[in-house]
Amino acid sequence: MQGHFRLSSGLHSPEYIQCALVLQHPKLAERLGRELAKQLEELLGAAKVDLVASPAIGGLIIGHEVARALGVRFIFAERDSAGKMTLRRGFTVQSGECAVVVEDVVTTGGSTREVVELLEAAGARVLAAGSIVDRSGGEADAGAPRVALATLRVVAYPPEQCPLCREGIPVAKPGSRPV
Repeated sequence: MQGHFRLSSGLHSPEYIQCALVLQHPKLAERLGRELAKQLEELLGAAKVDLVASPAIGGLIIGHEVARALGVRFIFAERDSAGKMTLRRGFTVQSGECAVVVEDVVTTGGSTREVVELLEAAGARVLAAGSIVDRSGGEADAGAPRVALATLRVVAYPPEQCPLCREGIPVAKPGSRPV
């Protein structure tokens, strides 16, 4: 999408990638999940994965599809009232379980990194992270080795440096997380 967007990271960008538009089609979501699972397996070699975890809401569908392709369980983290990622709904992680974290779009790696830290604090070993799209050109720090189905270099600005703001172009927030 083209325009002036506030991303979940808080950055502004003239481009927005809305993976929900492709993930609304189950056959495409399944295919993307299989492809991402394949890349994760290639990255991990013989390492055994026990679970896939995703940040809600953008990572839910693709995370579930990757878990299905890997034949493991799927859980998700969501933000509490203070904005901190947490496991709710009875989800638990056992000490020593091996996990991968899956997201739809990565810009800075912040949401993925928060889930990695949450799982590690619960005693899990996070082996890798994956996403459908990496907007950072491969530079985002997700807190774990990662793969993406597509790696792009999409410009993003801190709000105070945004040329679209200086031009007075209204900003839209199409994602799931209020900023």
